[in-house]
Amino acid sequence: MVATSLDAERTYDDERFSAQTIHETDEQKVVLGYFEPGQFIPVHSPDSAVAITVVSGSGTVRDGSDEHDVGPGDVVAVPTGEARGIRAEGERLEATLVTAPPPTDAEHDPVRRGLREGTFDPA
Repeated sequence: MVATSLDAERTYDDERFSAQTIHETDEQKVVLGYFEPGQFIPVHSPDSAVAITVVSGSGTVRDGSDEHDVGPGDVVAVPTGEARGIRAEGERLEATLVTAPPPTDAEHDPVRRGLREGTFDPA
C-alpha cells in the first residue's frame, strides 16, 4: 500500500509541471501533478486510459476534440487512444492522474516535444 498526501509530495517547478509518481505497476500508474499557471501536459494519444481528478486550482482538460474547463472536485476520464492534455489556467493546479496501463516511453514523445517547443497541442 502507498500512503502519502498532496501536501507531502507537493513540488513546483518554474520551468514545467511537476509530476510525482506515487505508484506504478504494469497495470496502473498514479501521479500527483502540480502546475504553475500556464503550465501543461501536452496533448498526446497513448494506448491507455486516464482519469484526472482536480484537487485545487483551475484549468483545461483536453478529451479527444473537446476541452473542459475544470476546477476542484472535477473528474475527467479519457478513454484509451483519445487525445488528452491538461493545462493550468490563471492559478496553480493540483490533480491526480491515474493511467491504465501506464503509457510507454515512446508514447510520451509528443509530450517531450510539446514541452520542448512550449506547445500545448504539438500535433
